[in-house]
Amino acid sequence: MKILVDADACPNKIKEILFRAAIRTETKLILISNHAILTPASPFISKIQVIAGLDVADNRIVQSLEPDDLVITADIPLADAVIDKNGMALNPRGEFYSKENIKERLSLRNFSADLRSSGVTTGGPRALSKNEIQRFANALHSILS
Repeated sequence: MKILVDADACPNKIKEILFRAAIRTETKLILISNHAILTPASPFISKIQVIAGLDVADNRIVQSLEPDDLVITADIPLADAVIDKNGMALNPRGEFYSKENIKERLSLRNFSADLRSSGVTTGGPRALSKNEIQRFANALHSILS
């Protein structure tokens, strides 16, 4: 198993947890982004910078994915594609996406997008809480154990 990270939108605190976990468990960690990302020197951590563009990083993640790989993302359509390819998807708030919940999450995401496109202000995501960071760390630990 390897861990692929949708790194442009991944919070730094979550990346730090991922760096420590990859080194501790000797698990391959690949950060994929449109922007330059700083990573610690480790044989287990690498990064891929793709050209800017709609879904370019997401498409690279899906292309690199093998069954049972873990993808860290808050992007619901990407998580849906990961699950369709028999991968695992975990968001930075510690929520595990599964075949049982991804279609509901995708419907809610699309509904919110429709509201925003019609002019309704829905607000952005709230800041990551300490409890969510801990929930993420616990979920990651459970997956890597």
